[in-house]
Amino acid sequence: MDTTAKQVIESGRAVLGIEFGSTRIKAVLINPDTHAPIAQGSHQWENQLVDGLWTYSLEAIWSGLQDCYRDLRADVLRQYGVEIERLGAIGISAMMHGYMPFSASGEILTPFRTWRNTNTGEAAAQLSQLFNFNIPLRWSISHLYQAMLNGEDHVGQMGFLTTLAGYIHWQLTGEKVLGVGDASGMLPIDPATGDYCRQMVDDFNNLVAEKGYSWRLEDILPRVLDAGQPAGTLTEEGAGRLDLSGHLKAGVPMCPPEGDAGTGMVATNAVKQRTGNVSAGTSSFSMIVLEHDLSRPYEEIDIVTTPDGSAVAMVHCNNCTSDLNAWVNIFREYTELMGMPVDMNEIYGRLYNNALKGNADCGGLMSYNYFSGEPITGLTEGRPLFLRSVNDKFSLANFMRANLYASVAVLKIGNDILFNKENVKVDRLTGHGGLFKTEGVGQRILAAALATPISVMSTAGEGGAWGMALLADYLVNNSAALKLPDYLEQKVFAGDTGVSIAATPEEIAGFNTYIASYEACLPVERTAVECKK
Repeated sequence: MDTTAKQVIESGRAVLGIEFGSTRIKAVLINPDTHAPIAQGSHQWENQLVDGLWTYSLEAIWSGLQDCYRDLRADVLRQYGVEIERLGAIGISAMMHGYMPFSASGEILTPFRTWRNTNTGEAAAQLSQLFNFNIPLRWSISHLYQAMLNGEDHVGQMGFLTTLAGYIHWQLTGEKVLGVGDASGMLPIDPATGDYCRQMVDDFNNLVAEKGYSWRLEDILPRVLDAGQPAGTLTEEGAGRLDLSGHLKAGVPMCPPEGDAGTGMVATNAVKQRTGNVSAGTSSFSMIVLEHDLSRPYEEIDIVTTPDGSAVAMVHCNNCTSDLNAWVNIFREYTELMGMPVDMNEIYGRLYNNALKGNADCGGLMSYNYFSGEPITGLTEGRPLFLRSVNDKFSLANFMRANLYASVAVLKIGNDILFNKENVKVDRLTGHGGLFKTEGVGQRILAAALATPISVMSTAGEGGAWGMALLADYLVNNSAALKLPDYLEQKVFAGDTGVSIAATPEEIAGFNTYIASYEACLPVERTAVECKK
């Protein structure tokens, strides 16, 4: 059956995915027959630095969600002249991990602490040693234990701990659950059980037993669900909070809430072993689905899971395009100063494509794009920094190329461990996100960095909200009971692997020269952090 978009919406079969990204909340409505987007909505937002910690307020979360849904409704009315009354399914996704603690009565105990915070170093180091498993700074368990080490009073009042996606889902359904991919960033998952590692839960409880809290870890974590498992339905109260117009009816099935890494894997058909994807926007991360366990833990590599529970090696970088965008905005200001029309797509396109004319090693120019700390390179704070010597080839092409290289430099450092030390094999690596918006440029830069061909699909621009909609569709429209990789391969992508670009040997060698200088000059970045408070 392939019905028109209007008929799908009117019949209540359209499926909705919503994702809370770092700078934008996006909603995508899809036709379950074609899996293609039929309407979209969005809301721009920004995090705030409050008392030294990055956060979003509850007011910003809810007003942003409601404005995003309002924008979606307006798009549907504009295109089809109908209201959204019913939906086939809904899925909620958000930036991964972080820390949202609640009392037993449901009151938030401290402002949401996002993935961007790097104040959890002491806790992450101790837990990594305790578990013999790399525990990153941004994981929920790191935030929880750091709050204990800091003696924060709210910990004793804890009744529930979740992520942003888990919080929104809970408020819309009443269910305290989490998709396994997002849950794997709260506490490691045991692949044999598909649940939190029991030994680590016990080790943590023993570690903090002397503190005398009234709760145990297993009491406060969300229940773990695989993709395709029911995760509750939209309540009357939830429908009212999502759609302020009152048109949306309750009772919509909701799939397990997921993190943005999991939705990126789905959106790029990268949930099968020996596939992977790279998301490159405000932050960047690569996700490679493993055939076997790594030989040992690495501080630079996070082990999480796909939305259906397969082990994934994740290289997460706090910084990607923020500094690059800031430099492009300088050129926008220059364009305005000269009285010329401003078209940001043209500015990006011209600058990015011109970068490909630069030297493969950027002529010696060096950029550090650290708006915030970068755990992989040992920086707890960031200072954007551009370096050159008098003998370097200082041109616009090399300048832009150096900034493009910087956006994926830390990603390369982490992935070199997987490829060179662990001999991880990848059949297909797919890119998506803002870095790839200018056709071919970010794709070629990343291919040079990772010395691996990079594919970009025509659907890459749809992003994680589309991936979340696909997971919601998988919940209600998988009558053949296919496993998630097979469902995506057969029902959604139908063999589409996108357009692949491989870097030349010269480009790969040039990036290797750049990264050697980059690592050698890291003490300069550290000194900049120390000197400018």
